Amino acid sequence: MKDELLSGPRTHALLADGTTVCIRPVTSSDHEQLQGLYEEMSPENLRLRFFAASRRSAEMAADRACAAPRPGYRALLAERAGQVIGLAEYERGDTGTEAEISIAVADGLHHRGVGTLLVEHLVSAARADGVTSFTADALSENQEVLRLFADLGLRTARRFEGPEVRCTIALDEDDAYLTAVEERGRAADVESLRPLLRPAAVAVVGAGRKPGSVGRAILHQLKAGGYTGRLWAVNPAATSILGVPSCSSVSALPRTPDLVVVAVPAAGVAATAEECGKAGVRALLVVTAGLDAEQAQALRTACRTYGMRMVGPNCLGISNTDPQLALDATFAANHPRPGTAGVAVQSGGVGIALLDGLSRLGIGVSSFVSLGDKYDVSGNDMLQWWESDTRTDLALLHLESFGNPRAFSRTARRVTRRMPVLTVDAGRTDAGRRAAASHTAAAATRTMTRQALFTQAGITAAHSVGELLETAALLHSQPLPPGSRVAIVTNAGGAGVLSADACAEAGLALPPPTAELVDDLLAVLPEGAAIGNPVDATAAVTEEQLGDCVDRIMRHPGVDAVLVALVPTAVAAATGDDLVKAVTGRSGHRPKPVVVVRLEQALPVELLPRAGGGTVPAYAEPQAAARALAHAGRRAAWLARPAGTFPDLDGVDTARAQACVEAYLAAHPDGGWLDPRSCAALLDCYGIPQLPWAWATNEDEAVLAADRVRGADGRVVMKGHWPGLLHKSAQRAVHLDLRGDSQVRAAFRDLGTRFAGLLTGVVVQPLADRGTELFAGVVQDEVFGPLVLFGLGGTATEILADHAARLSPLTDHDVHDLITSPRCAPLLFGAGGGGPVDLPGLEQLLHRLSRMASDLAQLAEADFNPVLAAPGGVTVLDARVRLLPRRQQDPYLRRLR
Repeated sequence: MKDELLSGPRTHALLADGTTVCIRPVTSSDHEQLQGLYEEMSPENLRLRFFAASRRSAEMAADRACAAPRPGYRALLAERAGQVIGLAEYERGDTGTEAEISIAVADGLHHRGVGTLLVEHLVSAARADGVTSFTADALSENQEVLRLFADLGLRTARRFEGPEVRCTIALDEDDAYLTAVEERGRAADVESLRPLLRPAAVAVVGAGRKPGSVGRAILHQLKAGGYTGRLWAVNPAATSILGVPSCSSVSALPRTPDLVVVAVPAAGVAATAEECGKAGVRALLVVTAGLDAEQAQALRTACRTYGMRMVGPNCLGISNTDPQLALDATFAANHPRPGTAGVAVQSGGVGIALLDGLSRLGIGVSSFVSLGDKYDVSGNDMLQWWESDTRTDLALLHLESFGNPRAFSRTARRVTRRMPVLTVDAGRTDAGRRAAASHTAAAATRTMTRQALFTQAGITAAHSVGELLETAALLHSQPLPPGSRVAIVTNAGGAGVLSADACAEAGLALPPPTAELVDDLLAVLPEGAAIGNPVDATAAVTEEQLGDCVDRIMRHPGVDAVLVALVPTAVAAATGDDLVKAVTGRSGHRPKPVVVVRLEQALPVELLPRAGGGTVPAYAEPQAAARALAHAGRRAAWLARPAGTFPDLDGVDTARAQACVEAYLAAHPDGGWLDPRSCAALLDCYGIPQLPWAWATNEDEAVLAADRVRGADGRVVMKGHWPGLLHKSAQRAVHLDLRGDSQVRAAFRDLGTRFAGLLTGVVVQPLADRGTELFAGVVQDEVFGPLVLFGLGGTATEILADHAARLSPLTDHDVHDLITSPRCAPLLFGAGGGGPVDLPGLEQLLHRLSRMASDLAQLAEADFNPVLAAPGGVTVLDARVRLLPRRQQDPYLRRLR
């Protein structure tokens, strides 16, 4: 059972060539195949593996791997289409944290990443087992295995002993290893998507002879869109549909297609997938909706068994507008315009809106994938495809659920350094979350958690499809602003006021012009112009005057972007001036963004052609322009900030913490809230500062406890405790400012009387010094992992809800954002004359809380309230920790959904 908990019974992952393998623990029934794996090796490979070419070695190796489970030994195998193609195993002694590893890969399958993938999974299992390093002996001429160890991304030391090399591999999970795993995963993922997004041959199963079927609509789109590869229909009742050759079955096709579009009724989807798999098809696009649980499982099983990547089910289709391919396998009404935006959506309706909007704007689409119910291919896959396809420079996502958010976050952080990644923050309300769950059969995610993911990954999150397109238009056409300072120029005072309000509401700054800029602008604008911010150029301004004004503002170092708000006037019409051309009619490089607001514009956003090439975004509402500029400013700030780092923390004892957790769960199999002593012991494992305390179960013990902990002023606090007590103040289970033994005894008697039958003891602490009461906590989200919260504490913390949140593990930047984001942040920096609190100590507290949450999957939630922050230090006054019996999941282990 332990093997299944740590490694999972079966995990599917991708090899370097994009093919799928199953990684699973070895069982006794694998003996024949494992022996065959070795017996089919060449004598040379046998010698390199066993240091001698003995056929007896094959049987002995199979015996070893298939023996009864034993402590310290683990073996994982890789199989493809039911055939074992590789084995990796380790064994450690009865004590210690070092284990010896060995690897075997079938002849003919070297250099495809079989061994590396097995070792990655073995590393993950070993860490969960408490192993900290691997050792391996190899012949010095065995360059393949030595290169495998060297390229893992782990620290590897070599010691030569005659013809042999002893390698020692440290299993630390640092950023170098995660980056190496990511790079291998990205390359394999992109390779696996080629049959899906760059197929040389496509077949449509379910294309009817009469109009009205989805399959026929997709076949029509493929043909009408000019798909350059081989195209067939599969229909046993026709030899041709829409002029496209049709065969009776997939197996009857003249060649195996790379991609099969499945548009048959739900009851026939799994059988069609099975047929495709047996025929050697590499990718499926399943547009069928309404699969029940049994049909869905059968479809997944067929795809994994035969190594097929899949989009869907319940989706609109896919498209790749590369002119050399012209793949439009959707049932959208129009073909997407070729361009540079990659689009992935779960909702077909949102997909159609984005395709139409991007085509209308002239941005166009590089590739489009409607993910549907997302059984396999996900937004993470598409980010990696766009990162590698050389055509995409803008990524747009609409995701209603996340499969592996932490892996998605690491991918997104990398991709957003190269191109803007935009998303619609769907499901922000309870009603929206219910709709998302109903539509995608996926559990809804909490708004705070999702927003933390987007913020940390540098993803631009819009609140609507319209806002997404408005922001995409600016990011596609304009440079990023160096800051948030905006200058507004208008020919109508009212339009300027509306624009100023919109910018201020979007968080943009409107700096007043300097005296030098005022003189500069007065020299080119008509008499009566008001030079402020906004600049009211009046209705008398000409095209040339307005253009000169904008150019001079753009050159001013105190301005980061220009918003030009225009209304049509009879004055301009009489003189023949086109004020829009004051912005679009001048060529030359502009290092800062400029946007136009035209209140009479019919469409929400347009891209206006600019002289000399390029475009300028024009908005119908100033709020849209301001939102887009704010998004662009946040992206610029995120790019300008270097990647965060994870500080080294001294005094952390993860092994002892895990032992504490396991001891508690052994006594409480269903989990629960730790008692004060267990809670304090766990916090001590991470060096989290706590106010001194003592435990007491009767009056006499309470008096002795008070004597041990009271400070110089002699005052103490007594807190009642019983299992399940969460809000001590609300239950009036706290006595403050106790002086002398008599008051301590009286307080204990009061708690014992009022909570008779509940009270199990009391915690006695010295009365804390003055300081700012804060809250720090963590909740383990089932999907996103640990989320760290921070903000104002004390009894009003839940009422005021002044909290910020970031996903763990926290970098130094994440901790800085947590501390500065709540409304109470000025208090921490000395507002009000109290002086700044111990900010380094506060940072350390959050880092240690994050480390505890990342280390312990069983930590369901932790609540430090209050945390007392003062200039002299930071101390946890009260802590609650809840544990649940959960297994440790490696979020970065390469695996398919």
